[in-house]
Amino acid sequence: MGVSYRKMTYRWSATNAIGTGYVEKPGSGTLRILAALEKAELPRPEFKEAFAGFQGVFYRDWLTEERLGELGLNERQVKAVLYVKEKGSTTNREYRGLFSVSKATASRELKELVDAGIFEKMGKLEGVLDTS
Repeated sequence: MGVSYRKMTYRWSATNAIGTGYVEKPGSGTLRILAALEKAELPRPEFKEAFAGFQGVFYRDWLTEERLGELGLNERQVKAVLYVKEKGSTTNREYRGLFSVSKATASRELKELVDAGIFEKMGKLEGVLDTS
């Protein structure tokens, strides 16, 4: 026959999913999913290749301690994110007070959080940050 078992399984699965109405056509819903998540102010999913296809990982709260640790943040930055999740915002001055660091260290570490897309600058005051 010339077709491997893996290909037959894949074709059957895709055909079966389309035939049952679970899939309109391969790849057709991804942009709608992203738009719906953005509208609901939820984080974007992480898409990656897996198991001869792709996998979508959806986060309700992607700013968990475990996930923050995976991002390579230092202990102060992780604590700052958890603090801002609870309080709503922070400033450079608060960061320095919480962690007893210099202004330069606080500025650098807060900038890293902004660059990582975790915090965003808000308002006209320099150093007022919020989780995005």
